[in-house]
Amino acid sequence: MTMTHTLTPMADLATDTEDVARLVTPDGERIADPELDRWVADVDAPALRSLYRDMVLLRRIDTEGVALQRQGQLALWPPCQGQEATQIGTARGLRADDFAFPSYRETGVAFARGAQPADYVLAWRGEEHSTYNPYDLNTATPQIIIGAQALHAVGYAMGIQRDGTDQVAAAYFGDGATSQGDVNEAMVFASSYRAPVVFVCSNNQWAISEPVAVQARFPIAGRAPGFGIPSMRVDGNDVLACLAAMRWAVDNARRGNGPAFLEAVTYRMGPHTTSDDPSRYRDKEEVERWRARDPLTRIEALLRNQGEFDDEFAASVAADADALAAEVRAAAHGAVTRAPLTVLDDVYAEPHSGLDEQRMWFGAYLDGFAADAEGVAR
Repeated sequence: MTMTHTLTPMADLATDTEDVARLVTPDGERIADPELDRWVADVDAPALRSLYRDMVLLRRIDTEGVALQRQGQLALWPPCQGQEATQIGTARGLRADDFAFPSYRETGVAFARGAQPADYVLAWRGEEHSTYNPYDLNTATPQIIIGAQALHAVGYAMGIQRDGTDQVAAAYFGDGATSQGDVNEAMVFASSYRAPVVFVCSNNQWAISEPVAVQARFPIAGRAPGFGIPSMRVDGNDVLACLAAMRWAVDNARRGNGPAFLEAVTYRMGPHTTSDDPSRYRDKEEVERWRARDPLTRIEALLRNQGEFDDEFAASVAADADALAAEVRAAAHGAVTRAPLTVLDDVYAEPHSGLDEQRMWFGAYLDGFAADAEGVAR
């Protein structure tokens, strides 16, 4: 399997979802795809319920993040509502010892990799550089610089080759990042060195206020073969298809065949970040069309069709979501801000004279505020 899309121009965000690999329709109907089905043959009803639970809990974390920012508890939050299937499906396709390199929006990747409640909020609150040890989760600190993580992932993958193991690296980025040089340079190196890396492009239709059809006249997955990288265009609101696509891509890389590229066609239901107002650049009708493709209601419908979704299960998932939300809130509300000078404590592994000089200058700067306050008091 190499490409499951057709290279037709993209002009309409509402209709550009047909040339994608899919296993579950928006109405919850399970459809056959011989190329994808074999990658999820082991996904039975309990496994499907687990994927649904993951997505519900992720949406609840995201809802709490937005609310905490609006309350002044967080400085910023990048919502991921609508992209739960892409994040959970692909992350669950990784092995525990594979290494993920996410952007700032992949809350679901961190969740699937074992992040704790405080890990979602303390960095956005400004309390920590990174709220988890990357080697505890085998997940890099979320990258703010657009596309930079693609290079990091390829470098890590080249290290895997030299270590002689069969791990895989995965780079997550949005459609906007594909216009950055970093992503294209990363694909050059990955292809040239046959690095075991999977590129996951979450095409959520908007690079802040720029629609994808402006920066990509043809499907983004069509770019990868130009670098010698096999690609697949998958329905990013279908968690089962996303899991299957990731398993295919990871298997391709793990067997020594080099990189693979996934374009997950999805939609960002909320703002780019909580500092953004999407109503200024997109219309309500477009949002409602995509709301009808909600990844959570899609899998709920599938489970109901199979007789595997009842009130008891729904209540159990809701209780789990409530409990997790309470822990996330408690982590934000209970955060203790450290002394300003400690911002330099964990920047380098070993102390050095340059760091000592920075500490001296920063200390003098902070002392200036104390002197000013003392002068005013007098």
